[in-house]
Amino acid sequence: MVLLRRIIGETLRIRRRQQRRTLRDVSAAANVSLGYLSEVERGQKEASSELLSSICEALDVPLSDVLGEATTEVAREEQRLYAAPHAVSHLEDRRTLTELPLNREPVPGHTVTAVGPRPLPPPVSLAAHRARKARAAKSASRSASSAEASLVA
Repeated sequence: MVLLRRIIGETLRIRRRQQRRTLRDVSAAANVSLGYLSEVERGQKEASSELLSSICEALDVPLSDVLGEATTEVAREEQRLYAAPHAVSHLEDRRTLTELPLNREPVPGHTVTAVGPRPLPPPVSLAAHRARKARAAKSASRSASSAEASLVA
C-alpha cells in the first residue's frame, strides 16, 4: 500500500538533509515541535496542509515542489505495485480454465482471459480536472433539461 504521509515525510527529510540542516533548526523555524517534525519525516504522522506549508517555508522550498515530488514518487510506487510479476496482460495470456491454477474444478470448453492492471492515466492538473468536471456537469444538466422537455411535450 502506498502511504502518502511516508512519501511526503521522506521528501521533506531529503530536502532538509540537502540543506545540511538539523531537525532542531527546521522545527524552530517552522514553529513545530522537534518530535512532531521527526514523526512527520518518518511517515508516522499525517501533517496538515498548514503544517506542511510552515515546514516548506522553513526549508525555503515551495510546497508545490514537495507535493510534485511526492506525486511522482507515488506514481512510481503504484507502477511497481501494479506491475507485479503475477500480473498478466490480456495480450500475453489466453488460457483455458484447465490450465489456470484454481481451487475448484474447471468447466471444460470455457476460456478465460487473464488481465493485468490497467496503465495509470497521465497526471492531470487541478485546473484541467476542474474544467473537465465543469464540462461534465454542464453536459449532464443539458441532457437532464432535454429529458424534461421531452416529457413535457
